[in-house]
Amino acid sequence: MPDPYVVGDGPTGVLVLSGSSGRVEEQRCRVLAEAGATAASYRWFGETVDRVPLESFDEPLSTLHERCDRLVVLGTSRGAEAALLLGARHVEVDAVVAVSPSDVAWAALSQERPQRSSWTSAGEPLPFVPYDDGWEPDTDPPEYVGMYEQSLETYADRVPAARIPVERIAGEVLLVAGGDDRLWPSCDFAERIAERRSASGLRTELLTHPRAGHRVLLPGEAPHPPSHLVHGGSPEADAALGALVWPHLEALLAG
Repeated sequence: MPDPYVVGDGPTGVLVLSGSSGRVEEQRCRVLAEAGATAASYRWFGETVDRVPLESFDEPLSTLHERCDRLVVLGTSRGAEAALLLGARHVEVDAVVAVSPSDVAWAALSQERPQRSSWTSAGEPLPFVPYDDGWEPDTDPPEYVGMYEQSLETYADRVPAARIPVERIAGEVLLVAGGDDRLWPSCDFAERIAERRSASGLRTELLTHPRAGHRVLLPGEAPHPPSHLVHGGSPEADAALGALVWPHLEALLAG
């Protein structure tokens, strides 16, 4: 594991996981540290999200938990997928914050075929939903939300086994999703997570904004740099969702 970026010295430790960009979330860590947390981030996968061992998160979680009273995992996109899986795996996680989440495990981000899982546990691949290779974009640049929606339909028989076991997350879950997410249907995913946890009587909160996209901006964060991917939303709407999230996030940090 690369040395993590760690900032702050508060009683709540937050492991911050980026999406498929792989970046170390230094800016988000600083914002959380200013709010009183101890925040850590590192590049949690190699070249791409492909057969990532869930055990590879054990060391950073343990290190953060040793110095803090509470433990939170905050992930975005594929990092939210990881955060939810970790919350279901680690009883010591007090809360999961899943930004632009998925409710299922997806195939690895790889051009190799046959498709493989993004995740392993004890050396075995987790069940996953493959991508529909027959999907063709109808926009330029492509909006991949359609690809994910089509893949869920094509591989509907794979969905039940691939669902992330969010009912096993004993701690609180905060879900954040933009209604204009053009990368994948995070609002639909978040609603399914909330429904399943609500049916189990588990504490869950879902925050959305109709015009926000895939990349939420917390107060104090600068707009994201341009990307070759279509994320939807706008800096103003993404920041509006972040402002809505902030008091709930502060409450989680305070315990």
